[in-house]
Amino acid sequence: MGNGRLGAMMFGGVDNERIVLNESSVWSGSRQDADRPDAYKVLPEIRRLLLAGKNADAEALVNANFTCQGGGSGGGQYGCYQVLGNLHLNFLSADTNAAVTNYRRELDLNDAVTMLNYERDGVKFSREMFASKPDEVMVLRLTASKSQQISFVAKLDRPERFETVGDGENGLLMTGQLDNGTDGKGVKYAARIHAINKGGSVSVSGNVLSVSNADEVILFIAAATDYRGFAGRQLTDPAAATLDDLNAAAKKSFKSLRKAHVADYQKYFQRVAFHLDPADAKVANEPTLKRIEWAKANGGDPNLAASYFNFGRYLLISSSRPGGFPANLQGIWAEEIHTPWTGDWHLDVNVEMNYWPAEVCNLSDLTEPLFALIASLQEPGAKTAKDYYNARGWVAHVIENPWGFTSPAESANWGSFNGGSAWLCQHLWDHYLFTRDTNFLAWAYPILKGSAQFYSDLLIEEPSHHWLVIAPANSPENHFEMADGKQAAIGMGPTMSQQLTRYLFTACIESSKILGTDENFRNELIAKRARLAPTQIGSDGRIMEWLQEYKEAEVHHRHVSHLWGLYPGDEISLESTPDFAAAARKSLLVRGDDGVGWSLAYKAALWARLDDGNRAWSLVQKALAPANGMEMRYDGGGGVYPNLFDACPPFQIDANFGVPAAIAEMLLQSQDGKIHLLPALPDDWKNGKVTGLRARGGFQVDISWQNGKLISATVHSDLGEPCSANYDGKIISLQIKKGGTMRLDGNLDSN
Repeated sequence: MGNGRLGAMMFGGVDNERIVLNESSVWSGSRQDADRPDAYKVLPEIRRLLLAGKNADAEALVNANFTCQGGGSGGGQYGCYQVLGNLHLNFLSADTNAAVTNYRRELDLNDAVTMLNYERDGVKFSREMFASKPDEVMVLRLTASKSQQISFVAKLDRPERFETVGDGENGLLMTGQLDNGTDGKGVKYAARIHAINKGGSVSVSGNVLSVSNADEVILFIAAATDYRGFAGRQLTDPAAATLDDLNAAAKKSFKSLRKAHVADYQKYFQRVAFHLDPADAKVANEPTLKRIEWAKANGGDPNLAASYFNFGRYLLISSSRPGGFPANLQGIWAEEIHTPWTGDWHLDVNVEMNYWPAEVCNLSDLTEPLFALIASLQEPGAKTAKDYYNARGWVAHVIENPWGFTSPAESANWGSFNGGSAWLCQHLWDHYLFTRDTNFLAWAYPILKGSAQFYSDLLIEEPSHHWLVIAPANSPENHFEMADGKQAAIGMGPTMSQQLTRYLFTACIESSKILGTDENFRNELIAKRARLAPTQIGSDGRIMEWLQEYKEAEVHHRHVSHLWGLYPGDEISLESTPDFAAAARKSLLVRGDDGVGWSLAYKAALWARLDDGNRAWSLVQKALAPANGMEMRYDGGGGVYPNLFDACPPFQIDANFGVPAAIAEMLLQSQDGKIHLLPALPDDWKNGKVTGLRARGGFQVDISWQNGKLISATVHSDLGEPCSANYDGKIISLQIKKGGTMRLDGNLDSN
């Protein structure tokens, strides 16, 4: 459960319930200057070595002089996203040996409410819980079919740095201060629970709340921190804020609280509806784990894929709300102090993938937290750009926290990737392409310009073709083999860096035209864009990952960064660049279909852009396979846990968003100025319907099909822009007035 800021995971124990609590700003660490102030002085030598073909020597120099000061993501000041705490409910039963029957635990995606029901000794027990954004509390109601049956003790704790005390006669207060990596005095937090009972009694003794013989109990849960940064509530006293939240909520009935929560959630969730017929109608009603196992054993279940699509939308609504933090590597759901990969925002695919479904799935407004993060990086990123590259503008590398960390990370072979800021800017321009919001573009343009200034200054001329290339640069987390057998990750002009730069320059050029500003800078970018090293096809017919045709150190590497121009970029397509599309296809075939969760999602989206629905569907099925365990593995992995969380492994939420984005690409595409209907529909998806998807240009599209063929499509235009519709090779122009709607049949004839 989540409301964007508050999160919870209810595990469903009968005698002992543990509810993991989260608050999005529970971050250890603090602001730091991790830049090496004189790093730029070694930049000419790094480039000289690269131009001389001495990449391994250049990489050694990067490691020695071009990484961050301190421990990077392994250091104390960088910090870590952490669990807020645990709410323990230990139930007291007259007969703990009595059998439990009719146990059912469910999450209603339409209402964002969790339910737990079971029977014991002739009594029906229920727990109902949700995280309310309107009231900024989490609410848990416990009921029983007979009176005086609810008795339990409640405790609040966390693995470290906490104190729990009684809070009046019916509550608990947990407070503490996180480690900031210096003097230990970091973010302060507070969490409260407050119990309202019908019947029976509530008492507090020390740090334990007790409920005895109640008919019904409502537990209110509030949390806050004093984090003061780019997002979230800017509080100085989190304990007072939580008390205000609880007092306000406690004045309302459970019914009114639930109604307000559901209405707030559904205004997002009900924008889109997606249904696929199940492979077996009986299986669709089975518990999720059985559905996952059945799909694995029986060649997939389209209805499970539809559920996963809807679950991804639910997760984004629950972990990213305007005014708050962006969804991190775990959304907002973490149960540890040392969260995997620090639970931060990785800029070399992960946080971007979190927001891939936002625009097309009609959740455009939920990108605001990401945009707030991007805007916050300009000031520290400008210092990093100057310290390392003596460049204008701003840059961010791979790892990012709420403290404005923009330095390279601690290792050259992955942490010096400097394309993260360009990739973030793609989301700004794509948001404009979907919405045509010129007010937003005017706000975003200085960010785009600053990023483009940095990459403009980073370009050098390579000697073979006199192209302009980014140097030094990485292809994320990948490396190659030199002619002398040495391996290196640092090079000049890797394909992804060039594609990102070309996209960014184009976005900045077009933005300046639309806004009527910066003609001189626009001309600078136009001239340099014309000289950028192009995407190349190697002698083996594949897209080259690096500027030169190096031997691959890992043929089946999990990243597919050199295909960024196919997805999420737009420079490669079947229609406009068929040779490059064919080379991308061959690249995917050689790279293979195995991978961790986010890699499977990425490959599914790439196959969708190649209009190969069956291959995309096979990747979706891999992403939905039962996970093999919690261990961290890069040779394979992937799949989902029984609650549909992505098993990277371990849990990492990006594929929970990446797979829905890929499914959306299978149903609707609009990257080339056309609305493509069902461009990559798999053979197994015989019958289905989707409503509310968004296309670039301010369009909303509903699609239905039977026996694999389009039955109808309805296109609504917010802005009245010209467009065309494409289905099965047929293209027609659509003239729809602003605010108007046109319905097309399976032959694209209007009716």
